[in-house]
Amino acid sequence: MSQAWAVANDGVSVAVDINAWEAILSASIIVQLTLLVLLGLSVVCWAIIFAKKRHLHLLREANAPFLEFFWKAKSLDEIFEAVKEYPNSNVARVFKNGYLELRKLADSHLLAKESDKESAPQLHGIDNLERALRKSSDEEIAAMESRLSILATTGSTAPFIGLFGTVWGIMGAFQKIGATKMASLAVVAPGISEALIATAVGLAAAIPATIAYNHFLTDIRRLDLEISSFASDFLNIAKRNFFQG
Repeated sequence: MSQAWAVANDGVSVAVDINAWEAILSASIIVQLTLLVLLGLSVVCWAIIFAKKRHLHLLREANAPFLEFFWKAKSLDEIFEAVKEYPNSNVARVFKNGYLELRKLADSHLLAKESDKESAPQLHGIDNLERALRKSSDEEIAAMESRLSILATTGSTAPFIGLFGTVWGIMGAFQKIGATKMASLAVVAPGISEALIATAVGLAAAIPATIAYNHFLTDIRRLDLEISSFASDFLNIAKRNFFQG
């Protein structure tokens, strides 16, 4: 009995697959183009999802050891020499840009020298460092958020694109009813099938894109907080050790 039931289920599944494929092939050119657009959006979104997941994972894995080294190091020069060992850390890149700005200030004699407190700089010198850190942080955040707009756009528009295909398919079904003057299931079923397929494909493209967008946005906010916290700490260290105040 169970074997007979399994065979019956397999037969129904195959029939459904064949009918769905036949409905796509027999659909109007507008519905087929709609499905093609949705398929393209879905492929692009999945490529972005895998790439972004890997990118954010590398950032998380690289930031932790750099921050640990930063707080254990004895000098900023020592940290700068080791930055190249953390190529995937965006926090390390923020530090590098801040350190280079700090050296520019030193070369311009804006920084206080330990041996000559009389040459301590004015407080406005810290503004240059603060701007450099903010600019570097903004660049890193922008890099993390790149291509997320595609996921958001797909998540919000794909259902409506699918709905367009649905409406067009239903319009075709009604046109067939008018042409044949018969309202039988055999007449309207093909049009309804292609309409439902367009809706399903639209949702299939939108749901993963929306879930991934919200997930990545949460991860980016955490990394943003990590960068902002580090930039504030770096700025405080610079104020205490190099600037008069």
